[in-house]
Amino acid sequence: MIEMLMRLSGFLYLLILVLTIVYTSFGYILEPTQKHYESDYKLQDFNNNPKKFKISVGLALIEHSCVVILAIMLFFVISPYNILLGIICIIFRGWEGSIQVYNEKDYRSLFNIAKQYSMSSGEEKLSLMDSYCSILKTKSKRFATAMVGWSIGTFALSIVLVTYALVIPFIGWLGIIASILIGVANVMRLAKPEIKAYETLSSISGLLAILFELLIGIALLFFPPIVS
Repeated sequence: MIEMLMRLSGFLYLLILVLTIVYTSFGYILEPTQKHYESDYKLQDFNNNPKKFKISVGLALIEHSCVVILAIMLFFVISPYNILLGIICIIFRGWEGSIQVYNEKDYRSLFNIAKQYSMSSGEEKLSLMDSYCSILKTKSKRFATAMVGWSIGTFALSIVLVTYALVIPFIGWLGIIASILIGVANVMRLAKPEIKAYETLSSISGLLAILFELLIGIALLFFPPIVS
């Protein structure tokens, strides 16, 4: 039973990565950056390609739901080894996925703003741009909060991976390093959003997180530890 849950968890890790790549390629704004606030190209893209925009949001909702399901599975995988870390993992990874699902409600507003923006001019256009930026700032704060949840949940998982040698040590230690860096970067973003240093840290930690999730996904799906 545990082996099956490990394989399913590995599959979900890989599915989440694939879905993220696909919906971001469709124009979805996963993590708002300065370029999104300084230009209206995204609003124009939303209006010119509404079908692509809606598909990206639909795929994002599926991905976020997979994160919640993954959190539940990881609890059953971890709890036989350490029930406390299993509880921490399900709470914070579930929190991450739930925040991301809730965040999608703003995309309906963005779509409506994009339609109005294409037909407006002057002060109305500026007002709509302000509304667009305001929604992105809110989305950015929620995303940072979700990533803190990812950090804590992944740290708990990685401690179990290293302590009980469920995978090769490199993967577990990579998870520990990535989770700490992701946590620090996003706490910085929430506490001092005007500081730009976190952007570099966020980029580095993001790459480490992707590598960790790719490796843990492969390890759990194809090489799950033998559970006696």
